[in-house]
Amino acid sequence: MRILVAPDKFKGSLTAREVAENIARGFLDILSDATINILPMADGGEGTTDVIGGALGGSWLKCNAHDALGREIACRYSFIEKRKLAVIEMSEAAGMKRLHVDERDVDRANTFGVGEMILDAAYRDAKEIIVGLGGSATNDGGFGMARALNFRFLGKPATSHRNLEPIRQVSELLRLARIERPRDLSLPKIIAAADVRNPLLGKNGATRVFGPQKGLKAEQVEIFEDALKRLADVVAKEFGFDFREEPGAGAAGGLGFGLMSFCGATIRPGCDVVAGAGWFEAEKQNGRPVATGDGEVGARTAGGKATRGLYGEEGYGRKGGGVLAGAAAS
Repeated sequence: MRILVAPDKFKGSLTAREVAENIARGFLDILSDATINILPMADGGEGTTDVIGGALGGSWLKCNAHDALGREIACRYSFIEKRKLAVIEMSEAAGMKRLHVDERDVDRANTFGVGEMILDAAYRDAKEIIVGLGGSATNDGGFGMARALNFRFLGKPATSHRNLEPIRQVSELLRLARIERPRDLSLPKIIAAADVRNPLLGKNGATRVFGPQKGLKAEQVEIFEDALKRLADVVAKEFGFDFREEPGAGAAGGLGFGLMSFCGATIRPGCDVVAGAGWFEAEKQNGRPVATGDGEVGARTAGGKATRGLYGEEGYGRKGGGVLAGAAAS
């Protein structure tokens, strides 16, 4: 009997590979003659770089960047030389994992370091960059990332009629008047891998759904909702396109919106990006039992989680292969 074990991570407990290895051991305890193939999965969140890079023979590259609060840090990402493919996780620079609980500050937190990682990959001649969007500590609509790429965000002064002045914090986007593009920006193809399908704004948007997890207080919600709305309005006016309603635009505090608006990125469900990286199709076989799992299997699973690709509407589980799905114990 052949079984494919293809789980996502159990966040806060085990990596995807550790989950897979434990499931495999469990099967072998009762099916000693089974052939178990391990295929760790990811959904665009933390672990995406490890899964894709590990499967495609990538090497780890280091670069200097800044965390969400502007502190200098060392980051790493995977580079698959034969495909000139860089796989980056935004959380490596601007993730919650970089901050202590008492440091969470939605106004100061920004994605500048993500832009620095993108530039580093472009400098190393990447032809394509995958950016995983999970685990963010930010709610800046990607404007911090764009600043690292030399976009200039200019706003009306708060107390005078002087010339427009640079905007550096999220709440200051409320007085955003103009965005200046860099003259010589050249980026490779960018794929934004989102683990959620939320739009930028509204009741299901970045601020209202995810802001409180990042330290946003109830009385601040409307301020930061309006700040991102102003950013989207100015982008639409000056650039002629509007991605605020695009599924996944609200991922990573609106970084999905920023990547589409400032980098020409295509946004896709992270589970599809991982499965389409060129190795998943070679592993799966119709009619073959599959064991998968996630930290939680519920309503959000259909929104882009890795396990969706195995047993969702278009997933492997509907094509003849039995699927056993599970979740981490609470």
